[in-house]
Amino acid sequence: MNTESLRELLKAVQDGAVSPDEAAERLRHMPFEDLGFAKLDHHRALRCGFPEVIFCQGKTVEQVVAIVGRMAKHGCTILATRAAPEMYEAVRAVHPEAVYHASARAIVLAAAEGPKPTKGFVAIVSAGTSDQPVAEEARVTAEVMGCRTEVFYDVGVAGIHRLLAQSRALAQATVVVVVAGMEGALASVVGGLVDVPVVAVPTSVGYGASFHGLAPLLTMLNSCAAGIGVVNIDNGFGAGYLAAMIVRAASSAGAPKPV
Repeated sequence: MNTESLRELLKAVQDGAVSPDEAAERLRHMPFEDLGFAKLDHHRALRCGFPEVIFCQGKTVEQVVAIVGRMAKHGCTILATRAAPEMYEAVRAVHPEAVYHASARAIVLAAAEGPKPTKGFVAIVSAGTSDQPVAEEARVTAEVMGCRTEVFYDVGVAGIHRLLAQSRALAQATVVVVVAGMEGALASVVGGLVDVPVVAVPTSVGYGASFHGLAPLLTMLNSCAAGIGVVNIDNGFGAGYLAAMIVRAASSAGAPKPV
């Protein structure tokens, strides 16, 4: 349940179209529902503007199917990250409308009424082809949250002319997500080209001395370019979510929040 659907329910009670008992039944499982192995936060969209996201890694197929089913009953937009293909097949058997983004390893089950589209767009930039799974996770996350995205893949600093050729397009973005492994220098370069926030994502791509992403993480944290925020190693979801929040805030700037 989100803010708009709650308003509609309360309005229906006010108009007499829904009884107080029926409304109470609909709200009975708020703010969370205990499934035994998981406690689903049905209140998340009301507090944070987007429903709880399912992190599938470490969960069984049966647990993922059960969580998706309970969230679907509440009419949520569902995003399940780090989902294996067999998880998707099991979800699709129950929810044929589910979509699997293989590169991002994400399952999406769109609600009848999704998030309102935002103004502006999120630019997703990746250094190399090997970084694309993390970049795709960021892209899918931002799009599920209602943001338009544009991708600029394989524009790493080893051939910096590829990035510079896109500088005008990047300058139009509301926020830029930069995904890079190896030494992670791409975030600093992009940060020196644009006047918008940059969300840097270090990846675990690289040879031994990259220490499974620690080297690009430290490079990004030590960037001399201003306006760069850094998320955890391989955390495309976190980057896409943060970027979407920035775009949504920019889209609603000046509009008073409902009391």
